[in-house]
Amino acid sequence: MADGMTSAPRPRTAGTGGQGWLQPLLPFLGLGAIAVCLPLVGDSYWSIIASRACIYWILVSGLNLVVGFGGQIAIGWVALLTLGAYTTSVLTAGTVTPAFSPYLALALSGVVGAIAGVIVGLPALRLRTFYFAMTTLGFATIVTQIALAWQSVTGGGVGVAGPVFPAPFDSSWGFYYFCLGLASICTWMTANIAASRFGRALVAIRDSEVAAEAAGISKPMLLVVVFLFSGAVAGIAGGLFASLQSYITPDAFTFDLSVLFFIAILIGGRGSIMGPLLGTILLTVLPEFAAPLVAWSTFLYAALLLVIVLVIPGGIAELLDFKNRRPLERHREIIPRPELLTDLLDANRKGTPLTLETITLSFGGVRAIDGLDLELRPGEVHGLIGPNGSGKTTTLNVISGYYAPDNGEVRLNGAVLAPKAPTTRAGHRIARTFQTPRLIGGASVLQNVMIGGSVDGHCTFAEAMLMLPRHLRDEATLRRSAMAALAIVGLDLLAAVRADRLQHSELRFMEIARALMLRPAFVLLDEPAAGLSAEEIRRLGALIVAITRTGTGVLLVEHHADLIFDICDRVTVLNLGKVLAAGTPAEIRSHREVVNAYLGA
Repeated sequence: MADGMTSAPRPRTAGTGGQGWLQPLLPFLGLGAIAVCLPLVGDSYWSIIASRACIYWILVSGLNLVVGFGGQIAIGWVALLTLGAYTTSVLTAGTVTPAFSPYLALALSGVVGAIAGVIVGLPALRLRTFYFAMTTLGFATIVTQIALAWQSVTGGGVGVAGPVFPAPFDSSWGFYYFCLGLASICTWMTANIAASRFGRALVAIRDSEVAAEAAGISKPMLLVVVFLFSGAVAGIAGGLFASLQSYITPDAFTFDLSVLFFIAILIGGRGSIMGPLLGTILLTVLPEFAAPLVAWSTFLYAALLLVIVLVIPGGIAELLDFKNRRPLERHREIIPRPELLTDLLDANRKGTPLTLETITLSFGGVRAIDGLDLELRPGEVHGLIGPNGSGKTTTLNVISGYYAPDNGEVRLNGAVLAPKAPTTRAGHRIARTFQTPRLIGGASVLQNVMIGGSVDGHCTFAEAMLMLPRHLRDEATLRRSAMAALAIVGLDLLAAVRADRLQHSELRFMEIARALMLRPAFVLLDEPAAGLSAEEIRRLGALIVAITRTGTGVLLVEHHADLIFDICDRVTVLNLGKVLAAGTPAEIRSHREVVNAYLGA
């Protein structure tokens, strides 16, 4: 948009400091107040229903990290409830060992659940979507069959008595408060994880695994620790479930129960804590008002899910997200402020070149890159141009570690960068953007940019879960850096807006902000000007030049020849995977073969 075009003033958006920290807590505080006061208005029957809702939520709170945040289709999580129930019951009954106290048995059920959670979750590192779902269902079947066959311990089809907790938790309402307390702790811990770099990393893996890898996020390590936590709370939920049931048999752990847990998350909404919490309560209480329809529960769950998907795709969480239903200003300008780069990047950095040495890569019988030598120097813009299919993006993918070359090496600081290891590039301060913007749609603009700084976090998963001081320091530092990056690219007033509500041009600049979060030594830009107006391209060019003045090297793949020749220090032209020409922009403009093959008359 031209500078002369007027636009309405943009209001400062929520989430950047205007509405305070208390507002997100209000729904939880209100629900908690209702839960605490429930014994004043309900009888002992409702204490059982309320306790069951708390127990189910303890399990769903952990499963929500796996399904709602991580995007893994884990349908058979009832297996971990079964393991927790039998572990607690068997240990308190003393059928195998001397009788344990119910509290110690409950804690050990959490340990068993954690181990089982990792075991059942390991296939997710290699299997996706419904293939992983089938493995979780298979695990649930195995656990049930073991419970039936191991009669000397589990009682087989006859079952085993559940644990009885001592006073003050031996009464119906006393046990309810015990379950409510544990459910509250689980809510607090999962909310802490969701708001940490680990929660953002889970959403990044769910929505754009490629972008997550470029930010240095290791999917295997993250999923293992999440499965560990989710399995632990599921095991504890199983122990409480056994106490509530008084007597457990394999028949208590039905497929319908597993479906309930999964659907509670889906109708609650992905990437939300409050939504699945309300979904769990709804699915627990609803059958009490429709007792004659209990036999149709699976059908009713499926019908409810279908209605939610068709009418409210974002689930309950979308209904509660009033902020992102407000209309955005229609005529928005992107005005980068390159002068703010010194707030984020060190202008006195010294670096060494990034070199590609005789890179060769073939896909089947097609030679995508054929003997490419390339040197990217700190503080320079290096243009990489050529016709479609000439190997430009493939070159970026080799540097980024997504492809392993057949021959040749990528070197930085004298060391060879490991091929097929994209998560390691962030540690070497190599950032990149993509031809199609890789947004994390379920996250805000600010959270999208904070994902770019994941490798700079120092706190552990446990520190984030318990909101310890190092986690708070990490979050404050990442937030400041992300706001600085957004101010540099001119998007700071849209920090709290969901990224999937942005215009295409804004997504381009948001990706650059995310790349800047790495404080990169090198930035790989893949057609950043695609879809931008002439004025936005001019501003983009000024921003790229300003980035190189801080000592950062830029490799620019672009089809806008004017941008290439205006801002690049050197240009390499590819054709059919080979270097057609290399030199200064002036030399490339006058190169006869380049003019004939790419630039035209």
